[in-house]
Amino acid sequence: PPARGRRCHLFAVLVTSPPVSLMSQTKSTCCYCGTGCGVIIDSDDEKIIDVRGDPDHPANFGKLCTKGTTLALTMTPAAQTGRARHPELRKTKHTVRERGDWDPTLEFLAERFAATIREHGPNSVAFYVSGQLLTEDYYVFNKLAKGLIGTNNIDTNSRLCMSSAVTGYQKTLGVDAPPCSYEDIDHAECFFIAGSNTAYAHPVLFRRIEAAKEKNPALKIIVVDPRRTETAAYADLHLAILPGTDVALFHGMLHVMLWEEWIDREYIAAHTEGFEALRTIVREMSPAVAAEICGIKADDIVLAARWFSQSKATLSMYCQGLNQSTSGTAKNASLINLHLATGQISKPGAGPFSLTGQPNAMGGREVGGLATTLAAHRNIADAAHREEMKVLWGVDHISPTRGKTAVELFDAVRKGEIKLLWIACTNPAQSLPDLTLVQEALKTAELVVLQDAYRNTETAAFADVLLPATSWGEKDGTVTNSERRISRVRAAVANPAEARHDWQIVRDFAVRLETHLRPGKSSLFAYDSPEDVWNEHRETTRGRDLDITGMSYAMLESQGPQQWPLRTGETTGKVRLYEGGKFFTPSGKAQFLPVRYQAVAEKIDARYPLRLTTGRLRDHWHGMSRTGNVARLFGHAPEPRLGVNVDDLTRRGIKDGDLVKIESRRGALFVRVEADEAMRSGQVYLPMHWGKRFLGGKNSAGVNTLTDPAFDPISFQPELKHAAVKIAAADLAWHLTAFVRCDENELAIFDRLPVLQNEVAFFSSVLIGRDQPGVLVRAAHHGAPSVEWLASLDAVLGLGGEFTLRYDDARRGSSRRMLINDDRLIAVRLSGEAGAITSGEWLREWLLADKPVAEIRRLLLSPATHAPTGFVLAGRVVCQCFNVTEDTIIASVGEIGGEPSERLRQLQQQLKCGSNCGSCGPELRQLLADTPFNPQMEAA
Repeated sequence: PPARGRRCHLFAVLVTSPPVSLMSQTKSTCCYCGTGCGVIIDSDDEKIIDVRGDPDHPANFGKLCTKGTTLALTMTPAAQTGRARHPELRKTKHTVRERGDWDPTLEFLAERFAATIREHGPNSVAFYVSGQLLTEDYYVFNKLAKGLIGTNNIDTNSRLCMSSAVTGYQKTLGVDAPPCSYEDIDHAECFFIAGSNTAYAHPVLFRRIEAAKEKNPALKIIVVDPRRTETAAYADLHLAILPGTDVALFHGMLHVMLWEEWIDREYIAAHTEGFEALRTIVREMSPAVAAEICGIKADDIVLAARWFSQSKATLSMYCQGLNQSTSGTAKNASLINLHLATGQISKPGAGPFSLTGQPNAMGGREVGGLATTLAAHRNIADAAHREEMKVLWGVDHISPTRGKTAVELFDAVRKGEIKLLWIACTNPAQSLPDLTLVQEALKTAELVVLQDAYRNTETAAFADVLLPATSWGEKDGTVTNSERRISRVRAAVANPAEARHDWQIVRDFAVRLETHLRPGKSSLFAYDSPEDVWNEHRETTRGRDLDITGMSYAMLESQGPQQWPLRTGETTGKVRLYEGGKFFTPSGKAQFLPVRYQAVAEKIDARYPLRLTTGRLRDHWHGMSRTGNVARLFGHAPEPRLGVNVDDLTRRGIKDGDLVKIESRRGALFVRVEADEAMRSGQVYLPMHWGKRFLGGKNSAGVNTLTDPAFDPISFQPELKHAAVKIAAADLAWHLTAFVRCDENELAIFDRLPVLQNEVAFFSSVLIGRDQPGVLVRAAHHGAPSVEWLASLDAVLGLGGEFTLRYDDARRGSSRRMLINDDRLIAVRLSGEAGAITSGEWLREWLLADKPVAEIRRLLLSPATHAPTGFVLAGRVVCQCFNVTEDTIIASVGEIGGEPSERLRQLQQQLKCGSNCGSCGPELRQLLADTPFNPQMEAA
């Protein structure tokens, strides 16, 4: 207090970031897998500030995976430098796209499409869309192709992930309708997880499985997977079958069930048809025969059959391992056969539950977004269904001929049968199999239109017209998740620059095309809002198995997400389908599908002796157009690596970290290897995500350079999960490692690198760092590339200036470039023979740690292999939320004793790892199992 008679002045400053009064909250859904998690978005008028799980959403009750918790980071200015912000076009090939305006660009497209349709017919154009689109977007695309133009040439990247699940349901249960719900996880007493690394692909669901196991330790978990994934490591029984042998396994299990009388004959008699034909087939598949085909023990097949059939409630969960196969329909149906034979369906905790791969693959299937279906699960080949759609849409004709499916579609483009191709919200130049042929198709097309939020994808390089679309956080509409639950997607921020919503782009194009194809008639596309579109879609479902006429936007707003069917007059949807044994088949009974086991399309032989399988990383999504823009998401899997069994490496004289050439009958690429204990001998694993943007070279377009385009004859889904390959040490004499700290400009640098790929045999580029993000480049070639090429790379990395430290050894053909500012490393380029760049690993860590250069100045220009004494490499990040590395965890777990659950609790308490999103939980448990308690460490 001031002395008497003196004055006191008080100044207070309240700082908020951003001001609380400007913050708003928006409820929406996540944009990654088909779990359909609810999120709450915190935003101001211009940007998304934070994303967290919605505790009221029934799909996730507030939980999110690492991808979901970092969604806000994908919307930062640094992560958005690759966004498409205005139309671009070129009217002739081999020129550069230039900025355009919306109206003349759409007029140009309408005239071009109309002219091509008049000259070559409706089937000369095609659309390839995406499970990332909202239902409203999908619906307008479908109506444009099948209703206005009159072609069924509209397919989707859902063909690559879910079409075998579709046909599996159709062939057995009658329609594409998953019978289960997520709440069944809480009631199941046996989980049968086939062809899914659920811990990585659907982490929030796996948290729920973990909770069920903790609540009921007697619960059994069976995992069918060629790899010992994190999901398999958690299982009570891991059936490590050979790739593609699932049908033999399922038939072998049914053989046991029949022999032991573990089937439900009453259910079979009352509610199914076709069992006798199936029994004739499985009679030949004894456990011994199945074990020989699958490469597992016959006793394990018997045990799996017992647990599956004798459980009070068995829930099977499956994904791409069953779907991405030339026998995908047979695999799905054979698993459903087990449920029908044992009555493990349509009761709490039981049933066949396909896990959807994309956020709205289900919504796309509902509106008929596949080349083989019409809206609301109608059949193109059914004349009555076509007539219904003609009336609903007010059109004169619906083509009775199914359209070209994904692989067929691009083959037809390559052959010149399809002239114009419109691609929306997907990246086929990264995701389709046999990318050499896909690239040929994109080069051959007379016109490629790309409608996308990003202009830096692999496909964007082939686009003649680029139409900027809104992305997650900016869109308004609906999606449907794996359990048939429809959720609202709401915009939290405004459209960036000139980007438009996908449904608006299609509408604006369609109304122009109508003036050419149906002049003088009222518009088929008189939509003013996504709700207008959704209401029309809703009417197409009336009386169908997926009837949603009892729903409305208002209901979804006031009551939250709803499951279908929800018919007029009903207040809630169906938690599970087919209760009472009534199915959507002509007879009302489920159909057993009697199919024989068939081997994979491409067999291994002396030339190609290894089996390649692909799969997902924990922290990345599909083509990485979004997650690939966030440096910290590379912490768990820092760069492309080929997983190989250690014995296979030893036999070939290859060491962990070496560069190898992997080759299939379609092409080859170079990639670094890692010894992978999850792989059995004779198999190799490469994550699906690495397209040419991250892994390439002169003759490589990324992982799918290698994969097989052969597809299932019913679902038309390609066999992305298996290819015959060979590997050998790379015969490349010249190597390069470079890295640069970029702060907020990493993508600006990153996106300038792909143009350099085609002059060297191997080229890899990824983001690195966390608090100090940057870019890592690796390259290799048969000899040193041109001086001009090196100069171009140095210019991109900022190493071309006068302040760059330089060292050249002409005799060894090696050189070093380094940029230092304020006693800190900014950029480094090391090149020459492999031994000349060995210091790259620790120098990169030094740069990212922002440590002073003074301590290592004498080592900068020498090829020192080892880091200075006392400097420890950070290691691989296990916990993304709290940046906890594997080495830190291993150092701690040896000091923790007690039961496994208690050790995990203490570890989480000490390091916080696994205490937020929980995605690292499976790996933490494995590290605890692999690192026993050491009392001496605790005493010390």
